[in-house]
Amino acid sequence: MPIYEYKCARCDHDFEYLVIGKSEPQACPACGAPEVCRVMSACGFVSKGQGGQTVSSSAGSSCSGCSAGSCAGCGH
Repeated sequence: MPIYEYKCARCDHDFEYLVIGKSEPQACPACGAPEVCRVMSACGFVSKGQGGQTVSSSAGSSCSGCSAGSCAGCGH
């Protein structure tokens, strides 16, 4: 059962919804408006980098044990 991300057209509230079968959210949980649409989710992955170091695309701005501001700064 996938969890999809939705956005309210009225109040711009972002929320997640567990889809069971072909069910869709009937209204925004913040304002109750029925105008909601599914948005593209960011994907994440985990892979083995150099020397077996675990690298995650959703780990934030830097790797664990790395002082660079981004993964581009340290080459991992």
